[in-house]
Amino acid sequence: MSGDVLERGLLDRAPDDRIQILDADGTVVAPELEPDLETETLRSMYRDMRFARQFDERMISLQRQGRMGTYSSLAGQEGSQIGSTYALADDDMLSFQYREHGALVARGLPWEYLLYWMGHEDGNAALTDIEVFPLNISIASHIPHSVGWAWAAKLNDDNRVGVVHFGDGSTSEGDFHEAMNFAGVFDTPNIFFCNNNQWAISIPREQQTASATIAQKADAYGFEGVQVDGMDPLATYVVTAAAREKALGTGGDGPRPTLIEAVQYRYGAHTTADDPSVYRDDDEVEEWREKDPIDRFEAYLREKGALDDDWIDTIETEIDDTLATLVDKAEAVEGDPSEMFEYVYDEPTERLEEQRDFLADLRERHGDDALLEDE
Repeated sequence: MSGDVLERGLLDRAPDDRIQILDADGTVVAPELEPDLETETLRSMYRDMRFARQFDERMISLQRQGRMGTYSSLAGQEGSQIGSTYALADDDMLSFQYREHGALVARGLPWEYLLYWMGHEDGNAALTDIEVFPLNISIASHIPHSVGWAWAAKLNDDNRVGVVHFGDGSTSEGDFHEAMNFAGVFDTPNIFFCNNNQWAISIPREQQTASATIAQKADAYGFEGVQVDGMDPLATYVVTAAAREKALGTGGDGPRPTLIEAVQYRYGAHTTADDPSVYRDDDEVEEWREKDPIDRFEAYLREKGALDDDWIDTIETEIDDTLATLVDKAEAVEGDPSEMFEYVYDEPTERLEEQRDFLADLRERHGDDALLEDE
C-alpha cells in the first residue's frame, strides 16, 4: 500500500461517512482507495477468511458433540478481522475480546489455541508467541491493558502499535471510556477496533448508546474516529493501515490513537449457549448475509483474475487437512484437574492448598472414572 493514505484524508471525515471500497457484489466503488496489494497477499487474505469461516463451523460442531466448551462464533466478521490484521506489522501487539479468532488465523493460529476452548489455560499462553495478549472474557477490561502496553511501547521507542478489538457492547463499560481518555491525553500508539456487529448478546446497538455512531465517541477524547464497512476486507485493511501510520506518527504530527468502528453483523449465536431466535428476526440475518465478506471478496478476486475454481479447490483441501491436524493435536492432550490450582495465585493460600489436597484425596479413593459418572 502506498504511504500517502493519511494525505488522502482517510481518517479526517465525518464519523458517519462510512468507508467502503467493495460493495456487496464485490465491485470497486472507491478506486482511489483500493490498496495496491500483491496477488499472493490477496490470495492469502482470501484463504484466511475461508479458513476462519470453516474453523468456526468446526468448533461449533465440536461443541455440539461435547468435545469442546462454550464457543463464540465469528461468522460474518471475517472481513474486519482478516483485513485489519493484514495491515499490521507482525510485532504489533493484538488484544482481543473472545470472538476475533480470524485475527489469530492471520497470525498463524497456534494449535494450542484450541486447548483454551477445551478447558486448558495453556491455550492462552501459546498466544504470546504470535504477539497476542491472552483471550479476554470480561467485557472491555482488556482495553486499558492495551493502552498501558502502548504507552510503554511509546516510552521505550519501540515503534510498535497496540491494537485492541472489542464489541459494541464494550462501549457501554467504564473501562472503554477510561482507556480512551488515557490514550487521548498521553497520545498512546493505539488502534481501538470496535467490531460493531449490531448485538451485545440480546441487546441491540441502538440500546447501547444514543450516539448516532460509535466512531464519534472519539471526539470526546481528542482524537479521530472513523466508520468503515466491516464486511469489506479491503476497506478495513486501508483504514487500519492509515490508523497505524497515525499511531506511529508517520504523518509528522506525532503518535495519535484512532477509534475504528467496523459495521458488520454476527450471523450466529452470541455463543453456543445462546439462542438468537428469541431476540432477532431471520429476515434481518438474511439481509446481512447478502453482504457476506467472503462472497464479495471472492467476486472481486475473480474479476481481477487472482483466483479460479482450481485454486479454491486446492485451498479447500489444505484447510480441511489443517483443521483436522489442529483438532487431532488438541484432543491428544490429556488434562490434569490439579492444574486448576496452579495459576490462581503466585503463592497458594492455605485455603487453596486444602482444596487441592481434598481433590487429590477424592481421586485417589474413588478414581477419575467414578467421579466423572453423571449421576
